[in-house]
Amino acid sequence: MNDVDRVIHEPARLRILTALSGVDVADFQFLLSLIGLTKGNLASHMDKLERSGYVRVDKSFRGKFPHTDYRLTPEGRKALQDYWRTVDEIRDLSGASPDPRV
Repeated sequence: MNDVDRVIHEPARLRILTALSGVDVADFQFLLSLIGLTKGNLASHMDKLERSGYVRVDKSFRGKFPHTDYRLTPEGRKALQDYWRTVDEIRDLSGASPDPRV
């Protein structure tokens, strides 16, 4: 069995990656309202996910205002799938025998 990916296992990052797995692209404001973190917390988690190669960050301007889009990378999508597979393996272990003495 594989170890759980600690980058993904952190609850806020797991919520972010799960949200990104359902869309092609999400902007900062969308994720901020969906995930419910502060701006600083979201930016910090996104930085860690970007450094891990799980998320691609595209920064631009819309007129005079900064705009940031996030996308799940192929590596991020695979890492999230592997994470869920590992969690399922752990869950399967807990149901292997209903009697703990067996």
